[in-house]
Amino acid sequence: MADITPQGGAAGVGGGDGTAGHGIRTLPFPTELAVGGVGMRIARMDADRAWHSDVPPDRVHRIDFHVVLLFTEGPVRHMVDFTEYEAAAGDLLWIRPGQVHRFSRDCVYRGTVLTMQPGFLPRATVEATGLYRYDLPPLLHPDAAQLEALRAALEQLRREYEDTATLPPSLHAAVLRHGLTAFLLRLAHLAVSSTPGSRQQPDNTFTLFRDAVERGFATNHSVSAYADALGYSRRTLVRAVRAATGETPKGFIDKRVVLEAKRLLAHTELPIGRVGAAVGFPDAANFSKFFQLHTGRTPVAFRAEPR
Repeated sequence: MADITPQGGAAGVGGGDGTAGHGIRTLPFPTELAVGGVGMRIARMDADRAWHSDVPPDRVHRIDFHVVLLFTEGPVRHMVDFTEYEAAAGDLLWIRPGQVHRFSRDCVYRGTVLTMQPGFLPRATVEATGLYRYDLPPLLHPDAAQLEALRAALEQLRREYEDTATLPPSLHAAVLRHGLTAFLLRLAHLAVSSTPGSRQQPDNTFTLFRDAVERGFATNHSVSAYADALGYSRRTLVRAVRAATGETPKGFIDKRVVLEAKRLLAHTELPIGRVGAAVGFPDAANFSKFFQLHTGRTPVAFRAEPR
C-alpha cells in the first residue's frame, strides 16, 4: 500500500468484495505488491499515486491489515471510527484491522506509510506490541526525542525492506520481522504512555477473550458461553477483563456490538432489521431497545445524524 493520496481519486488497497463488512468495503493486504511477497510494505506517501483505483478517497472502508502513517506535513484530517483526527507534521496515525476509516479529499498526505499483514509477526510479538489494543488512541504525538527514535527505526526498516540483494529471502523476512518489532515496540510504548491512566499489557486470559469476542460478537453475547468455550470460570474472566479494560465482560461485548452497529448504520444502507441481525439481534425491536439503551438514540435517529 504505497503512496497514499486523496487527490489521486482513490484510497485503499486490494480488491475485497465488501461482504465481510456487510456492505462496507474491506480491502485486503496486497501481498503481491510487497517486495519478495513478505507481509509488510513501507513507502512514501505522495500526491501522485493512490491505493486503489476504484475506491473514492472520501468513501469509508475497512482494511484487514495494520497501517501506520508518519506525517512530514500537516495538518491532515482523517476519520477513524466516527472520530475526525487532525495530524500535524511529526504525528503518527495507527489504523488497525477492521476499523472503518476514510481519507480527507482536501488534504495532502505526505510522509511514510507502513503496512503489516496480521500474520507476518509471531503471536508473542503481536501481544508485546499491542497490535490489537483498540482501546489505545489512533493518533499519536511523539516528543522530539521519541520522534527521532521512531524515524531512525523506520528508516532502518525501510533500508532493510528495499535490500533484497544481500540476503536470501528467508533471512530477509527474518530481518524485517526483527526491525518491524523494534519499531512497533517503540510505537506501542508511545501509545500506552499517551493514554491517561493507561493499564498494563493485558494478560493471556483477556487476550483470548478479546479474540473470541471479535470472532463471535455477531452471534454470541453471553459471558458464560465465552467463559465455557475458553475453559475459564466466569469469575476469572471478570477479573481479567476488568484488569485490562476497567469494564465487565458483558460491557466489553456490548461495546463491540454497538460499535459494529454504528458502523453499519452510518456507512451502509442496510435496513435497520438487517443491521440488527448482523450484530446478533434477529428481532428488530430488541435491537432498537439495545441500541437506545447504550447510545441514548434510536437506530433511526443515529442514522439520520449528519456526518
